[in-house]
Amino acid sequence: MSQPDLLRRFIFEEFGVRGLWVRLTDSWQTAQQHQNCALNEQLQLGQALAAVVLLSSTIKYDGSLILQAQGDGALKTLVAQATNDRKIRGLIRGSVPVNTGSLKDMFGEGRLVITISSENAEPYQGIVALEGENLAAALESYFEQSEQLNTRLWLIADSTEAIGLLLQELPSQQPDNADWERINILASTITDQELLGLDCEDLLYRLFHQERVRVFDGEPVTFDCSCSRPKIENVLRLLGGQELDSILKERGHIEVNCEFCNKLYQFDQIDVEHLLQRDKHFPSDSLTKH
Repeated sequence: MSQPDLLRRFIFEEFGVRGLWVRLTDSWQTAQQHQNCALNEQLQLGQALAAVVLLSSTIKYDGSLILQAQGDGALKTLVAQATNDRKIRGLIRGSVPVNTGSLKDMFGEGRLVITISSENAEPYQGIVALEGENLAAALESYFEQSEQLNTRLWLIADSTEAIGLLLQELPSQQPDNADWERINILASTITDQELLGLDCEDLLYRLFHQERVRVFDGEPVTFDCSCSRPKIENVLRLLGGQELDSILKERGHIEVNCEFCNKLYQFDQIDVEHLLQRDKHFPSDSLTKH
């Protein structure tokens, strides 16, 4: 029986350092099913999905956190999203097959964008250059530049699991530099095999058995796509009646495929007439109000 997809939080009780650990199995394998690219490219998505779970868990919000990497290289777009209730989805797109290498080898020149959308706050967006050997290194740079918090991050994925580990200073009680350096040195001894092979408690004991570490109960993580027919209809409305009519005349119907979950939405002539007709029942200025 496979282990459930879990996020675990932990803190060092004697100084201001917190940690997060996540293992994705079922959710990661579901996300893979909807991607049409080589395994070594998909593994970048696995790392990104683990990363957004960790990043979204460092803040309090009701909404979603989106990580997006864009470049002019073989890999064009990488998107991963996590909600405050630990629902994830993601996609990766490239132009040609790519060998694993540094971020620049895979993405070329690009940028990493972190967007936080919350129901009770203005949207936040942080942007850093897409630089470093891997996604973990780029995200460490993001925290250093945008949050000004010492942060270490480890991400790894294979065809079965995606694992992430994050260590970070607590904003309200930053530790002594010597304490942070000691934790950093201990954590840096971890291997990829240990990340993939050990559960949270065993991993923390392996690294920090001489420290007082408190581990909290796990929080489940699931794959869930937020696409829906009403959302697709809103997108079609933006195209306008003339464009939709042109597509119908050419193809006889309209098909929209969700890039995150591969669900297919179909609209025929009657469907399009109904969604356009509904717009006529609202004054033009009412469409911008909620």
